[in-house]
Order: sequence, then structure tokens, then C-alpha cells
Amino acid sequence: MSFNTRPPRENNQMVFGIRAVIEAIRSGKEIESLYIQRGVGGGLLHELKELLHQYGIVAQQVPIEKLNRITAKNHQGVIAVISPIIYQKIENIIPEIFERGDAPLILVLDGITDVRNMGAIARTAECAGVHAIVIPAKGSAQINADGIKTSAGALYKIPVCRHDNFMQTMRFLQKSGLQLVACTEKTREFIYTPDYTVPTAIVMGSEEDGIRNEIIRMADHLAKIPMFGEIESLNVSVSTGVILYEAVRQRRSS
Repeated sequence: MSFNTRPPRENNQMVFGIRAVIEAIRSGKEIESLYIQRGVGGGLLHELKELLHQYGIVAQQVPIEKLNRITAKNHQGVIAVISPIIYQKIENIIPEIFERGDAPLILVLDGITDVRNMGAIARTAECAGVHAIVIPAKGSAQINADGIKTSAGALYKIPVCRHDNFMQTMRFLQKSGLQLVACTEKTREFIYTPDYTVPTAIVMGSEEDGIRNEIIRMADHLAKIPMFGEIESLNVSVSTGVILYEAVRQRRSS
């Protein structure tokens, strides 16, 4: 089911120095994060910033102390972290799923910042037959070696789609015929109400902030997991497994 066309890397790689980072970007490396020293300048850095704008890469302006904590090497005020996976575009994946005659089952993770939760969710999603995971470019866990390990390698197998304009991506899913099912406590309906046999994107939010209000308002269904104990909530990776396997149950029954 993998849509990855290039071999996975086993670990995050760091690239130091302005010229080295420029060449990494030009060679097609997937930049997970990029740190630029606050206040640094020069012609080569201007070239790098133009390249960042061209490729849509967002850099973080940080004090030199942070860069020095990351590495003792001569970083020239610039450090890039290369992702261990190749990110996909959901716009490319959805048509392929429909062409195969399948009903897409997409998992949207809004603001999951814990990398181990991300890994555990990916492992469950891959086992449940989810076609792809969609995450926002900002406010998501950095996928690194810990995440890969926690996922038991699932992050190498299931496409992960990272998008800058997250709300535009949600609208694309709806326009493509997918219903948005937001898993939230802000409803009386339980997760057993929606029909998951149709094309579906299940949205999960962080344990701290939940799903952003814009998605709540545009969702086709709001659904919650019934709770009977004294503890008010489940870990997000557990919650994801519960709702995904309700979708699996319905799809197998049909």
C-alpha cells in the first residue's frame, strides 16, 4: 500500500553550514526543520532565503546559543534537519485510491506534538488499513528516529502528507467526496453513528487543545468515544485505535 517512491532513510540527518544546506535543498532532500541564527547576514544567506521561499520551507530564527547546543561544529549560523521519511501530497494519493476502486480512509492528525504518540498512531493506522495520514506543517511532531521506532516501521509504509495550508487541505478532502468525522467531546453522538464504509477522513486532535474550531465547524460528523470510568479521557493514540477499528468493523461487515 506504500506510495513512497524513494527508499527510506533510517535516521534524521543534520546538515551544517549555509552552502551545505543550499545543496541539500537543491538535491531534493526533505527538510524536517531549519534553524537560522538570528541577526546573521551575507550574500550566501540571502541566496538560501530565496531558495527557502522558492521551495516553501519555513525557517526558525534562533539565538546562536541554540545552534551551539545542537552541534559544536562550524554551523555558520545555519542547521537543517533532514526527515527520515519522504512526505507525500494528499492531492496525489486520493485519485489513486479511487482509481483502484477503494473508498479512501484517511487519518488527519491536528496538533499531535508528541513524537511517540505519532509513532503509535501510525502503527495502528497501518494495521487498520488507513490509506494515508495528513498532518499540518506547523504544530506537529517532528518525525525522527524515536517516532520511527515507536511506529515499528509503519512510518516507512504508510504515506504521511504534510501540508502548509491545512484548512485548504481539509476542503480538498471534502470536495473529493470524503466526509470529515471529527473525534471530539463537543457532541452527543458516539463514534458508532457515522457510516465509515463511505470515503472518510477521521480527524483526531491533541489531548491538550483538541481539534481546531475551524475543522469542528466544517466537519460532516462530530463523534465521541463513550466513557464510563472516573478518568475523563483516553490517550490520543488509544482513542485513534478505538475509532479506526470501528471503521474497520463497519467496512468488514459490509
